[in-house]
Amino acid sequence: MPASGAVTRNTLRRQIADALRDEVLAGRLQPGEEFTVKQIAEQYGVSATPVREALVDLCAQGLLDSDQHRGFRVHQFSVDDYRGMVEARMLVVDGIFRRHAPQTTPADPEVSVGVALVSIRRRGEAAARAARAGDLDVLIGYDIRYWRELGRLVAANDYIADFLHRLRVQAWVFSVPYLRSDRDLLGWLWSGHVDLVDAITRGDAEGAVAVVRAYNARSLEWADRLDARAGGAGRPDATG
Repeated sequence: MPASGAVTRNTLRRQIADALRDEVLAGRLQPGEEFTVKQIAEQYGVSATPVREALVDLCAQGLLDSDQHRGFRVHQFSVDDYRGMVEARMLVVDGIFRRHAPQTTPADPEVSVGVALVSIRRRGEAAARAARAGDLDVLIGYDIRYWRELGRLVAANDYIADFLHRLRVQAWVFSVPYLRSDRDLLGWLWSGHVDLVDAITRGDAEGAVAVVRAYNARSLEWADRLDARAGGAGRPDATG
């Protein structure tokens, strides 16, 4: 029975970590908000051990900060942090698409690649629709899964894919509070998911790079806008 108990605890640990991550992404847990293991355990009606382990996991992902005396708090990323995320993914993704962009045709023996691209395209279509509709909650979920699957397929390296996934989640955690209060929301949400998949499906590495570069340039432009709104301080209030 100990093995079964360990599996149950690890599953609960992942579920709690995923639930709290979703709370942060939805903006229900705000940057800087503090809480304790006891509070989370009572909220979910579970013991302290899997909660503590889940919170430690989220700290390792850069989403929470731990304070030995005060518990945990949601990490507060700055505009400069966000720029660093964008620049990091620019360097990595540019290299990936230039060196590893898969080429698929109807006669391609790598059927699994083609099937994966169809699945990714569907997620991209859903993400693009949500972006055009300004539905952040739907967009975030599909966008994260889209980039997670695309990164694994194109990079063919789990370490790189995991790194990009962590950057993607952190970028959304930073962005959500500002986007929810932005009256020009639709003007800043990216909806080029399908264009990127189509370029990769054609084996058009240059086209894929162009889509990603335009997206990242737009992200940096948005960061500059946040700085301008804060008077160039680099750390505007979460209320926008």
